[in-house]
Amino acid sequence: MIERNDQKLSISRQCSMLNVNRSPFYYTPKPTNPADLELMRLIDEQYMKTPTAGSRTMRTILRRLGYKPNRRKVQRLMRLMGLEAIYRYASICRRYHQHGWQRSSHGQYFH
Repeated sequence: MIERNDQKLSISRQCSMLNVNRSPFYYTPKPTNPADLELMRLIDEQYMKTPTAGSRTMRTILRRLGYKPNRRKVQRLMRLMGLEAIYRYASICRRYHQHGWQRSSHGQYFH
């Protein structure tokens, strides 16, 4: 697509002709930190054992193993890996209907 060593067209001109931004062309991703890879491995192992553990529980488990990540780091790594705690959602709609409430077109409940 875009040739770096083209003598006739600059990189900027090639990108504009293809309607592509220049920033992704120059971007080089950083390699993943080995400490993060270790945490991701541990999170994955623990998730297979307890899929109901969210970021807070997972942080507590990792601290018991001797690691010291904060909750947001665990949350970021879980999101990166596509992991989400499995839990039961509240059945709000059913509860409202049992007590005579109705839902409006805006998604709000009224009596």
